[in-house]
Amino acid sequence: MTSLAKRALRVVSGRSAAKPIDSAAVLAALPVPVVMLDSDNRFRFANPDAEQFFGISSAGLAQLALVDLLPPDNPIFMLIDQVRSVGASFADYDMRLESPRIKKQGITVHCSPVPEETGAVVLVLHDASAARSLDRQMGFRSAARSVSGMAAILAHEVKNPLSGIRGAAQLLEASVDEADRELTVLIRDEADRIRDLVDRMEVFGEKPVIFGAVNIHRVLEHVRRIAQSGFAENIRISEVYDPSLPPVLGNRDQLVQVLLNLVKNAAEAVSDTVNGSGEIVLTTAYQHGVRLAIPGSNTRVDLPLVVSVRDNGPGISEDIRPNLFDAFVTSKPSGSGLGLALVAKIVADHGGLIEVDSRPGRTEFRLHLPMHADDPASQS
Repeated sequence: MTSLAKRALRVVSGRSAAKPIDSAAVLAALPVPVVMLDSDNRFRFANPDAEQFFGISSAGLAQLALVDLLPPDNPIFMLIDQVRSVGASFADYDMRLESPRIKKQGITVHCSPVPEETGAVVLVLHDASAARSLDRQMGFRSAARSVSGMAAILAHEVKNPLSGIRGAAQLLEASVDEADRELTVLIRDEADRIRDLVDRMEVFGEKPVIFGAVNIHRVLEHVRRIAQSGFAENIRISEVYDPSLPPVLGNRDQLVQVLLNLVKNAAEAVSDTVNGSGEIVLTTAYQHGVRLAIPGSNTRVDLPLVVSVRDNGPGISEDIRPNLFDAFVTSKPSGSGLGLALVAKIVADHGGLIEVDSRPGRTEFRLHLPMHADDPASQS
């Protein structure tokens, strides 16, 4: 073990010193990834969070150098060289640590020299993805609220005069010649299209929703049956479920709507996959999540239940990815751009969190949902 790992920390209280503490134990207890590199950038120490960060055990990391995980032109090597040349601590923010073995974005790296070990440095890695997810979630909620207000205005101010326009077009249709009749039919059809759009937006209205225990696997099975009897009949749908998953605190019908929307989008994304190799993977898992406040209350909930919909389609365009859950944002020629906005609203109403990870060949939507605390026998 290095001198860093052996060096004792002495806690002084008043005039007496407490028992020396092994610094390795302190580093291991830190809730952030911490590694020590020697002068050749080989791993000399890694705490449990670092093992999870890199996806490699400490014994495995001990056999590697940083260059085995990241290309030598990655900015982290410049940061390390700067720390060694100046002999002081530096930090870099929003770094990308990407290679065939690791894919991390938005990482803050704090690098400090180790005086007792010539050329050695300590790296503290902060993954800001959870914070970014929370920021995006707040944005999704704001977008959902704006759509709710728009829906109320449209329903009240547009549908009534729209009915009058359509009725007038029908009256004119019976009394005009053939050439003009085409125009009245056009007016009528466009009025119907606008009415249908307003009807779709009315689902964003703020209506009371009853929440209870929901067996998410039954919801997913229901969605899968609908998909494979219709829009995804020629697409392979795989299931990777955690059978011990407790019930979700939610509304069954709304969760069906969310997952049906996500599976339909996935099916459309893989429909043109070469050689019929398109696949959708439905996954459930239990993991410790973040805590969020339930809208309209002071209650905060854990979000340990993860439900994901993954496809191997071409991925989401970077142009629309930042605004993917905003209303009227779509890459489909005939799409209205309301489906994912509705998904964001429903997830927000559940006090949950939705994340998206997309690149060519892999797009995954992850729902983090609260757990129902009562007896699982009451599942719906």
